[in-house]
Amino acid sequence: MNIPWYVHGSMDYMKKEVHIRKIVKNGRNSYYINIPKELIRELSWRERQKLTIRRSGKRIVVEDWK
Repeated sequence: MNIPWYVHGSMDYMKKEVHIRKIVKNGRNSYYINIPKELIRELSWRERQKLTIRRSGKRIVVEDWK
């Protein structure tokens, strides 16, 4: 595997994907976060699919609505 010159330190960086996103305000009462299309494809989600959003401690869990 060729490792780019700008990757230094531990190989942990290469083991897991990290996607950094910003929270964006949408109107007065809503916010949104863009989800990388690779993750959407891996989860087999599609446009306009219903999802459930819940809080678990300090985390937000987004799951398919069943």
